[in-house]
Amino acid sequence: MGIVIQLVWLVVGFVLLTKGADWFVDGAASIADKLGIPQLVIGLTIVAMGTSLPEAAVSISAAIKGNVDMSIGNVLGSNIMNVLLILGITSLLCPIPVQRSTVHYEIPFTILITVMFVCLGLWNNMVDRLEGGILWGFMVAYLLYLFVMTKKGKVQAEEKADEKKKPMWLLFVMVILGAAMIVKGSDFTVKAASAIAKLFGMEERLIGLTIVAFGTSLPELVTSVTAALKKKPDIAVGNIVGSNIFNLLFVAGTTAVITPVPYASTFRVDSLVAIATVVLLFLCVVRKRKLGRLGGFLMLSAYVGYFVYMFHSSIA
Repeated sequence: MGIVIQLVWLVVGFVLLTKGADWFVDGAASIADKLGIPQLVIGLTIVAMGTSLPEAAVSISAAIKGNVDMSIGNVLGSNIMNVLLILGITSLLCPIPVQRSTVHYEIPFTILITVMFVCLGLWNNMVDRLEGGILWGFMVAYLLYLFVMTKKGKVQAEEKADEKKKPMWLLFVMVILGAAMIVKGSDFTVKAASAIAKLFGMEERLIGLTIVAFGTSLPELVTSVTAALKKKPDIAVGNIVGSNIFNLLFVAGTTAVITPVPYASTFRVDSLVAIATVVLLFLCVVRKRKLGRLGGFLMLSAYVGYFVYMFHSSIA
């Protein structure tokens, strides 16, 4: 009976995180728009970070509560899952064209910061405040890059035109409720996931890499699969790569700035998998600038292999 209750709380936490992030982003972006802040700035900041809000809330909450393995596991697990599972499924449904800038700049940048993040963590088994500041510095540089690319018309900032008709008071309610749902949802998620880990004798590392990572990646999964089913998958790779960049720089950076996060040596293999995942994506798209069904099959096969390894290592 205890496991059923914890699973219910876990689902409730995921729902609050997903819907809360949606309301918060829509409300905040619309308020900024009504105040005359350019859509370009809104798209590059509030909307761009919106898909990483669930990961940020869970990672920060887990770190503060002392569930450090879940914090790092959530970031690494989400990034691995975003590419291998989400893009794998999406490309099997429909081949995904990839923008030139994504192949030449954003994916290589993701490889660079993934290697940097792993090196920072494994260097002294800790991501401290200084290293969190370094991650934030790279995030600012990435935002400046997006700003320049958008000015050149190579990247489109997301619009929220349907929210303009809502009155200002309702938008403020959406922001406040959304923020409250994110905070409470992260609390439910971390507590329920920790309880499930204890009931099954599973490591927090494994819970963070799988269940929590899947829950916080739900917005990306729904968006990418829906786009593929509607035959509009062209933004899928760019969105996933952007989400992975924000997970490493914004989520991990913010978490480390708030409280130093231990980076256990048990994450060594997962860290290498995170790097290999982005390299595999690059190799699959560099020639034809398209992620086809063969690439999707390779990614899903790689995730199945990684999933089997995780459970085998946790049992052993």
